[in-house]
Amino acid sequence: MSLGPAGASLNPDQAENFEDMEKQFAVKAVQHMTTYWAILEKMKGSQLRLTKMDDEICEHFKTDFPEFDPTETIDEDKMKSKEGKERWRNFMMKYEKKIDDYNFGTMLRSNPKYEYGEKETIFAMRMQFYAIEILRNRQGLNDWIYEQAHA
Repeated sequence: MSLGPAGASLNPDQAENFEDMEKQFAVKAVQHMTTYWAILEKMKGSQLRLTKMDDEICEHFKTDFPEFDPTETIDEDKMKSKEGKERWRNFMMKYEKKIDDYNFGTMLRSNPKYEYGEKETIFAMRMQFYAIEILRNRQGLNDWIYEQAHA
């Protein structure tokens, strides 16, 4: 989607309806979030594969972000800082031609101990979601969701 060259004036007759696009994005992000939660209620995260490349993504994530602790709350400010964005961009670009919608926005729980909620959810790119949730699942940090649903 392009508005034209930088500095060019925007012609309202040719502009796409951005409000509708935002609504469509929000619907898709919420669908992804609710679908993932429903899957975690039906299957332990430790037994779940999110992509065909889970092993590669997990190892790459641990190599590029060795300081990341999946049990802790994500520092959104650090993640979205200039340095954080650059690190994540470099990580994500390796999946540009390998993972569909690798850079599509989605919702991510900031801490694996909590359900999705207004204060516990952050906006992230799909590859950030995959990297973090694959690691959380591998460590059994999402198994409580299945256990709670079947208690």
